[in-house]
Amino acid sequence: MDFKKFLPWIITGVVIIVLYSWASGIYNKAVTLEQDVKESWGNVQTSYQRRSDLIPNLVNTVKGYAEHEKSTLTAVMEARAAATKSSINIDPKNITPDQLAKFNQAQAGVSSSLSRLLVSVEQYPNLKADESFKKLQDELSSTENQILTARTRFNEAVKPYNNNINTFPRNILAGMYGLKEKPYFEAAAGSDKTPQVKF
Repeated sequence: MDFKKFLPWIITGVVIIVLYSWASGIYNKAVTLEQDVKESWGNVQTSYQRRSDLIPNLVNTVKGYAEHEKSTLTAVMEARAAATKSSINIDPKNITPDQLAKFNQAQAGVSSSLSRLLVSVEQYPNLKADESFKKLQDELSSTENQILTARTRFNEAVKPYNNNINTFPRNILAGMYGLKEKPYFEAAAGSDKTPQVKF
């Protein structure tokens, strides 16, 4: 039997198997990393949902003490509704910088209105002393820390994914597979400036 005649077929078969293994390995790695991004995004949404769930209780508690703060309470609930609506439409597989910016803007609206609400509470010593209000305030503070952690972990999951699909020669296959770079959470505009505290 003459093996030389089969040698080109054997070489071609080996090359095909090596290329297939290489390409599928790159794709499978990208899929694994993308699942990490999806999990991290789910944790971000869970943290924001926890804050969103606390807001009605906080508003109702404040309402009992501070009836004439209606505009502030309404602003908090409207910001919450807008933020909830903005987070529903985001698919972590296809998340774009524009979508993430809109999500951040909506969540910043909630943070801003909550800050105004908590500042207005300073005028009501009975409310500040209320145990249920103090508990809600503690839970809200804890939730804000969870949000920060979830956003940080999301960025930590995005980095290896982006590195994986942007390095050569993976970027060629990533383009063929339709894999796109994912955006990072960034600091809010103006957060690099030191706030001025005046008494």
